[in-house]
Amino acid sequence: MIRFFDVVFSVLGIVFLSPLLVFVYIMIVMESKGGGIYTQERVGLNGIDFKLIKFRSMAVGSDKKGLITIGGNDTRITKTGLFIRKFKIDELPQLFNVLIGNMSIVGPRPEVRKYVYLYTKEQRKVLNIKPGITDYA
Repeated sequence: MIRFFDVVFSVLGIVFLSPLLVFVYIMIVMESKGGGIYTQERVGLNGIDFKLIKFRSMAVGSDKKGLITIGGNDTRITKTGLFIRKFKIDELPQLFNVLIGNMSIVGPRPEVRKYVYLYTKEQRKVLNIKPGITDYA
């Protein structure tokens, strides 16, 4: 039943938001070199890695300079990137992750493997749940 909900709402979201998705993609590509989509390995259900899809909000290659951002003062973030991060628009392509089945609409946020290695036994229980675009909180 949850999968049905995820598929229906991700398809509706993609269709309804498609003009915005195309507009944001074009803005990103016009502002800086490179494509408008960024993928990153994240840890999903049962500890299996998957590619998380996001709009690119930083200059190409910025992820090689460190994973942690320092907010609005991070020079790697583009102007369009600041805007789409502020309103969480950069997360909208994750509707495709939901449609593919890697994520759910609601669930714990997926983490980078580097940090999952630091989880305690108790914290690892979160890997028994499909990650989501939005958390229960």
